[in-house]
Amino acid sequence: MNIYEEAEKKHKEWKGKLSVELKAPLETRKDLSLAYTPGVAEPCRIISKDKAKVYDYTWKGNSVAVVTDGTAVLGLGDIGPEAGLPVMEGKAVLFKRFAGIDAVPICLNTKDPKEIIAICKAIAPAFGGINLEDISAPRCVEIERTLIKELNIPVFHDDQHGTAIVTVAALINALKVVGKKKEDITVTVSGTGAAGSSIVKMLLNFGVKEIFCFNSKGILTKNKSESYNFLAKELSEITNKQCKEYSLKEALQNSDVFIGVSAPKLLTSDMVAGMKKGAIVFPMANPEPEISYDDAVKGGAAVIGTGRSDYPNQINNVLAFPGLFRGALDARVSKITEGMKLASSVAIASLISDKELSADYIIPSAFDNRVSKAVAKAVMEQAKKENIEKVY
Repeated sequence: MNIYEEAEKKHKEWKGKLSVELKAPLETRKDLSLAYTPGVAEPCRIISKDKAKVYDYTWKGNSVAVVTDGTAVLGLGDIGPEAGLPVMEGKAVLFKRFAGIDAVPICLNTKDPKEIIAICKAIAPAFGGINLEDISAPRCVEIERTLIKELNIPVFHDDQHGTAIVTVAALINALKVVGKKKEDITVTVSGTGAAGSSIVKMLLNFGVKEIFCFNSKGILTKNKSESYNFLAKELSEITNKQCKEYSLKEALQNSDVFIGVSAPKLLTSDMVAGMKKGAIVFPMANPEPEISYDDAVKGGAAVIGTGRSDYPNQINNVLAFPGLFRGALDARVSKITEGMKLASSVAIASLISDKELSADYIIPSAFDNRVSKAVAKAVMEQAKKENIEKVY
């Protein structure tokens, strides 16, 4: 069987990847009285007088809602909330496995951003954070920005920022391998949706000076910004400073780094060969990348990172979001900041020593048990440094 056939069989056996377990014993009448009525009334009374006590008496401080509308699931597109449920269950499994967080998949039968926002606000009292997942761009950005403003718990769209955090972590170490400085490089990014927009903004925060952005219509330039959606318009204002009308091939000839979160087979080995010496190539489109690993090698790329687990340097969101939420929940902060994201990237990159570092090892494994703890610690330290407002 191939991996898809085997996964289908396993999912049918499992009938879902999650279950609920009891932390409270429930074997006697006394147990029942303590866990439920009448004893449960006492923590209810305490919380009613001081909402902050909900973190002391319930699961709120260790829980995340994983929310989707099923419009941008993996590489499958708009397949609906029911078909998206296996992925949301999988996300919840990762939260539990890598950070001990209780996550609940919530698949919504609406595509209306206003309804999604209203639902998230309505369920927020029961959760310590909200992880938005697989919601199509640019709607996902509008939804996240509004919820960050209007809720007092951390809200995070992993498809945007998780990808960006791990990409920057990989870039930090890739630059060490090729002996280049962040302020001296030029980066070409293919894809201006959720992930691409966040990657670009994080690269700029990291210290990259020059970025070219491409989507299906070509290079972004502020001269054409009136024809773009709000997300591409924002990017056109902060990239391509000289308003170059490059083709993708021409942009690559002037670039040290390629980052792809777009569509398959956009690059050839000759295009990679035409990049600056010591080229770094991160083709991450799923399920098929912008260029295959073998063709990137053929083109002479010095460092290659992909979204796949069957090649070196997998740029995997699981390195970021569990630890990020662990740190945010433990610090009990009301939001996740740009500083926390960048601190997470640095923490991930720092787990690989200079002695271990190589072209085939720039990013830790998803199963490296140090990752989540390092990210959580970095987030908590950054929260303290920025004096971020607490939830209550």
